[in-house]
Amino acid sequence: MKKKPQSSIDGFVPRRAGSQLGELHAEKNPERGIKPIDRSLHTGSNTQQSVGTVRTQQMIGRTDIDDSLREIDTDEPGKKSRRRKVKEAPRAVPRRRKVLRIVKWVLIGLLILAALIGGYVFLKAALAGNSVFKGSLLEIVQNEPLKMDENGRSNFIIFGTAEDDEGGTHGGANLTDSILVMSIDQEKKDAYMVSLPRDLWVNYADTCWVGNQGKLNAAYSCASDNGEDEAAGAAALQAQAGEILGLDIQYYIHLNFTAVVEAVDAVGGVDVTIETPDSRGILDRNFDWKCNYKCYYVNYKQGEVAHLDGEHALALARSRNAQGGYGLPGGNFDREKNQQKIIKALREKAVSAGTLTNLGSVTGLIDTLGKNLRTNIETKEIRTLMSLGTDISSDSIIQLSLVEEDNVLVTTGNVNGQSIVQPVAGLHEYSDIRAYIAKSLSSNPITREGANVTVLNGTETAGAAQSTADSLTEKGFTIDDIGNAPEGTYAAIEIYQISDDKKATAAKLKELYKVEIKTTAPPVSVTGETDFVIIVGKVSSSNTN
Repeated sequence: MKKKPQSSIDGFVPRRAGSQLGELHAEKNPERGIKPIDRSLHTGSNTQQSVGTVRTQQMIGRTDIDDSLREIDTDEPGKKSRRRKVKEAPRAVPRRRKVLRIVKWVLIGLLILAALIGGYVFLKAALAGNSVFKGSLLEIVQNEPLKMDENGRSNFIIFGTAEDDEGGTHGGANLTDSILVMSIDQEKKDAYMVSLPRDLWVNYADTCWVGNQGKLNAAYSCASDNGEDEAAGAAALQAQAGEILGLDIQYYIHLNFTAVVEAVDAVGGVDVTIETPDSRGILDRNFDWKCNYKCYYVNYKQGEVAHLDGEHALALARSRNAQGGYGLPGGNFDREKNQQKIIKALREKAVSAGTLTNLGSVTGLIDTLGKNLRTNIETKEIRTLMSLGTDISSDSIIQLSLVEEDNVLVTTGNVNGQSIVQPVAGLHEYSDIRAYIAKSLSSNPITREGANVTVLNGTETAGAAQSTADSLTEKGFTIDDIGNAPEGTYAAIEIYQISDDKKATAAKLKELYKVEIKTTAPPVSVTGETDFVIIVGKVSSSNTN
């Protein structure tokens, strides 16, 4: 029986059982003496291994096979192919991906931290707002426009009381010794501030513990039952100030001394330029007790830019040349000017980038508002108010005064032995003050020019001049005087221009009455304040539509 031949695959003979990889098969005819072939195996190391010799402590792996195959394409044995370098380049990719993953998670962590901080600030604002503003806490996400008057302006009265006066020098804790009205245009992004004298003598809507007449600073205390009903007191003060200025005042903001001190400190202090007609500057000894009388607590040089902390800002806002001081000859009027400066400086600091990005300053302001401020502003209006605070530039915040040198509208007086402030026109005569405010706030160029117009009746019909004057007043003209023209024959409407700097008024009158403006002298003597004289003639033409 023939022996079955061994099977082979592609010419390779399977190794015998028990043999090892690399072991040389035994020669069938060892006596032939055939010269052995150099079977050295290049392993890629410094040593060589002969084929047929058992490699101890080393096995041939896939890497060895791949290296040997690559050497086929090289010029020199043992030298790796250049193509290997090309294939190895992608090995750096995983490292870059790892770096990118680290950066990504760092950014995610920062975003989470920012969200937590933002949530903290929002919560602080929401909690403070819940005690300060009217309405539901959920409405804080809304952006409701502010209420407006017929001229499109939102008006606020800001008043302060002294129930927290640590000095103990204030006799009436609920008297409003600081009263300021601010008018804002949401579209034009402008604001006007005017202070009302605390000693202005007014008629109260209801009789109270001081009677039915008294100083403006007692209006809140009277109507609120000495602070017990804040809403009633604020409403009364709003109405009183609105009557004086001719404004519809929709909002009130009530704050105390602590609110001023902490708000200024929360933003790191404010900078105020000292302005006074006294070359020495300003000195008020009334607050020296704050340093045990070892210093001049309110003492600033003329023109100095004073950096004020909260306590010094409050002291300057209350200063009025007490105890032999100097630099504030206007007394309360000068104090009101400094109060406006401090409010304006506080607003500038509060909206500055440094403050808005400082968590401590932001939360400090919110805490201050929550504890020491009350208002009828609604929660849904907060975002609008905050936007206006940043959108209105400092140059667009105008300070108005009732005692400017060329426009003195109030003066001092005396009632029943009391030193008071009253309109120059007389007690309770507010027409000039209202005209000044309307002129300042109006977008009507006629009103802003404020030309003084005299209307005279040149007919035999009674009331012709008054009818024309009323029509002009409705259109924003300022009527200076109404009377009768000298006897004579006049055209339906004759207009004489006295001054040549009221161009908008002249153009509007020409448009209304379809007549040429005369620059000759009118047939009547006029005062130096009259800018135009209008004579209503034989054919009534008082219809200016």
